Amino acid sequence: MSRVYNFSAGPSMLPLEVLETAQKELIEFGTSGMSVMEMSHRSPVYDAIIKETEANFRKLMNIPDNYKVLFLQGGASTQFAAVPLNLMKTGKADYVVSGQFSGKAFKEAKKYGDAKCIATSEDKTFSYIPEITPDMVREDADYVHVCYNNTIFGTKFPEVPNVGDKVLVADMSSCITSEPVDVTKFGVIYAGAQKNMAPAGLTVVIIREDLMGNAREDIPTMLDYKTMADNDSMYNTPPCYAIYIAGLVYKWALENGGLEKMKERNEKKANILYDFLDNSTLFKATADKKCRSMMNVCFVTGDADLDKKFCKEAAEAGFVNLKGHRSVGGMRASIYNAMPYEGVEALVEFMKEFEKNNK
Repeated sequence: MSRVYNFSAGPSMLPLEVLETAQKELIEFGTSGMSVMEMSHRSPVYDAIIKETEANFRKLMNIPDNYKVLFLQGGASTQFAAVPLNLMKTGKADYVVSGQFSGKAFKEAKKYGDAKCIATSEDKTFSYIPEITPDMVREDADYVHVCYNNTIFGTKFPEVPNVGDKVLVADMSSCITSEPVDVTKFGVIYAGAQKNMAPAGLTVVIIREDLMGNAREDIPTMLDYKTMADNDSMYNTPPCYAIYIAGLVYKWALENGGLEKMKERNEKKANILYDFLDNSTLFKATADKKCRSMMNVCFVTGDADLDKKFCKEAAEAGFVNLKGHRSVGGMRASIYNAMPYEGVEALVEFMKEFEKNNK
């Protein structure tokens, strides 16, 4: 077997141990006589799978009992509409635009009410996180929305933004489970699972119970959080296999020290890469040092042709999916939980050699 180091921003690599378990259980899960992919989501066997998945996720994230966990479909992008449709009671909401996806969320929210951008970092190509203070938030806003980690631009909120007593909603698609998070500081956390938790097809929502039940009357049934919560994420057929894989990932994270250990591992990986970039004569990190992402490290050489050459030679050497997002170019190394320290170390050694050969 010859596996590459996959630095894709998503869908991204999964822990090898998880893939090996899934491989062993692919044809038959336990003594069920069938694959998880073939099971009825209403069966007792699958019911046990999804309940264990939720229990392990709650334990991993330390989710309080007054929060619901929903396993949904449609990607985080569907939540751009679901959030305002469920939470805009007065018809007003404030948004922080710190990258492409928060910009899309803001644009979507404007379809359903008075959405206002209260802060943005667009002036410097989203290379930093704008400062947020309670006085910036409108008194009658129903919530404040942020994208906690910006996959495309490699930035992350260095701390939970202070929005006073307002409900804080966070898209955590590219950083969820990478470090401990105080869930109680958020009203809603949502995330596409394909970056750090599971294959594509699953979206996870953590929502405080008191925020449900106030949706617009014309909300599509499939987007109503209360409907999904009342039916234990099974109003319709959920993404069964992706939920099963997420359960294996949560179990793997717990067995490997939980989120404290994940943070320690991730900081170690990010530091070795950023330390090299900060001392390189060829490569340069693009994100402001105060708000660099541990998950998505963006960098450039300053020469588009050289960037292209680097990505080509890196792929040939077994370091794949390093090309930056099509909207910004350059390079991006996504080093989620499943990326081993050895992968980052090997990448840095390759970059040193490339630098030496391309002075």
